[in-house]
Amino acid sequence: MDWTPRLERVMTSSWRHFGKDHPRVVDVALTVVLLLAVSGPAVLNAGLSTTDNLTWESAIPPAVVGIMALLWRRSFPRTVVVVTALCAGVAGGFGYLITPLLLTPVMIALYELAVRVPPRTAWRFYLATTVLVLASEVLGGQGVYPWFLAVLNPILFLLLPIVLAGFTRLRQDYVAAVTARAEQAEKNREEEARHRVAEERVRIARELHDVVAHHLALANAQAGTAAYLSRNRSDHVEPILAELTVTTSAALRELKAAVGLLRHLDDHTSPLEPAPGLGQLSELTDAFASAGLDVEVVTDGEQRELPPDVDLTAYRIVQEALTNVVKHATTKTAAVRLTYGRDRLTVIVENDTGLPSPAPASRGPGFGILGMRERAESTGGRLHAGPRPEGGFTVRTELPIRP
Repeated sequence: MDWTPRLERVMTSSWRHFGKDHPRVVDVALTVVLLLAVSGPAVLNAGLSTTDNLTWESAIPPAVVGIMALLWRRSFPRTVVVVTALCAGVAGGFGYLITPLLLTPVMIALYELAVRVPPRTAWRFYLATTVLVLASEVLGGQGVYPWFLAVLNPILFLLLPIVLAGFTRLRQDYVAAVTARAEQAEKNREEEARHRVAEERVRIARELHDVVAHHLALANAQAGTAAYLSRNRSDHVEPILAELTVTTSAALRELKAAVGLLRHLDDHTSPLEPAPGLGQLSELTDAFASAGLDVEVVTDGEQRELPPDVDLTAYRIVQEALTNVVKHATTKTAAVRLTYGRDRLTVIVENDTGLPSPAPASRGPGFGILGMRERAESTGGRLHAGPRPEGGFTVRTELPIRP
């Protein structure tokens, strides 16, 4: 396996991080390298000057000033561009050919400026700097240098940092966009997770409410009936107590299943066990009959198999509606009508006679109707609950029958 590319990437990344963490060290090192370069007699010599009495040492002072100014390019980029351009212009005015080495401080300053300011500002500085350098070289060189060296050198080499800065800005924008998308995706995942947790809490709350409200209300009614019969007809008490045992056992089973959802945190989609449906409607009505509520069930249309969620929702709505009759009404009868349409199941639960019993002041608002409405809407249906003009109460819900 060739480790060379990987090693190069690691080294490049290390140097990049080092440069970001120690900018002053990089600036000083760059300054030292440029000072050593311009001080070499092989770089600038008397042959590149149009004046015989000027030697290469004459270009050193403006070059050194321009290079030293780079130490402040991060804090004052505009000022450093002006200073380096003036230094290059001084060298050109002395009659020296503006070589890429003399333009290096100006190029570095222009690049630093271009990555920090809008493109329009960077192009303005580029044009002003290029005009300054060209004017100084034309006036100082007196036309003795080839035009492609005297003119193209400043134009092309000063254009290079502007172009590189444009690519750098594009890369920075791309990285910023990728980072923003990643942060937004993470935020969406967190919001989705919170949404799922909230939905799960509401689902468990509904199940616990149905279990507790139904079975405890039923058990309370059965116990009250048994206490009443024990004074006059003690021979009827034993069957009711047997039904009371069945009711409390069912409550314990369903409560255990609901609490089990809280223990299995890694499984948010597991259904409650057991999951009742309209097939157990007869057992439900028998349980209410033992509490003194006679329930008449009427089915219209062709009865057929329902989707599991719709089946459970219909059962829970009937259960909660009948529980409310036991808890809040004085009537002893109730009616349940199931109407199977082509693509919709209509469930009506009503008590025809009797008036609602006043609720104790300490009871506070309940969640029965709210829970039924949430169940219906969770399957794409709708629910209406309210008093009847002739007395009693009606709960009507329509649930879609999906294939």
